[in-house]
Amino acid sequence: MAGTDITITSSGGGEIPAYLALPPDNGTGPGIVFVAAVFGVDDDMRNMTDNLAAQGFVVSAPDFFWRGDSGPLTRSEEDMKRARARAQPRHDLIEQGVQDLADAVADLKTRPECNGKVAVAGFCFGGPYALIGPARLGLDAGFAYHGTNVEDWFDELENVSAPVSLHWGTEDHAAPPEVVEKFQAAAARMDNLEIHTYPGVVHGYTAQSIPAWDADASAHSWARTVEILNTLR
Repeated sequence: MAGTDITITSSGGGEIPAYLALPPDNGTGPGIVFVAAVFGVDDDMRNMTDNLAAQGFVVSAPDFFWRGDSGPLTRSEEDMKRARARAQPRHDLIEQGVQDLADAVADLKTRPECNGKVAVAGFCFGGPYALIGPARLGLDAGFAYHGTNVEDWFDELENVSAPVSLHWGTEDHAAPPEVVEKFQAAAARMDNLEIHTYPGVVHGYTAQSIPAWDADASAHSWARTVEILNTLR
């Protein structure tokens, strides 16, 4: 079942474009907000949204770049420049997006298909929200796939008791060994934190339309995601 384009009312004023996919057969389940990479809610993100919704979840993918250069981008040279530019200054943009995440969560909780439990999943740029969402908004789980700059919000883990699942390829330029090792050390002392690494896999491995895509790593990431989300039913 394909999703649909919606808007989410921003608590600060304005409307946030989003893509929403619902469970089949009028089903209900936990909600999850996807925070896309710098390329936005492109066809890869929409396909992932649809695929997860088909497994019984309520999935929302807002455009976190809606205030400026909004919309999906391709991997063309021109769009690559736009993607890098619109994600700066990254730290400030992530912090600004916390309220957007809160608004997207509130929207999901109003929907009869959502059982009231909501998680967040961040891709690349969106990775830090796997920590920020549970720490600051009390979300029920956090996921990140090839997350970028997640270590800048490492201290958020002190305020997280919900499950957090972080996934990186061993050849990911955004996650050098010292970053992964820091999170692995934290996972060794935290029952709610898990780190998954995929040998030889590079940055962006969940995006099926690009050469970085890795079928095995993606399948493992989604299987573990579904396992955790099913505990929220």
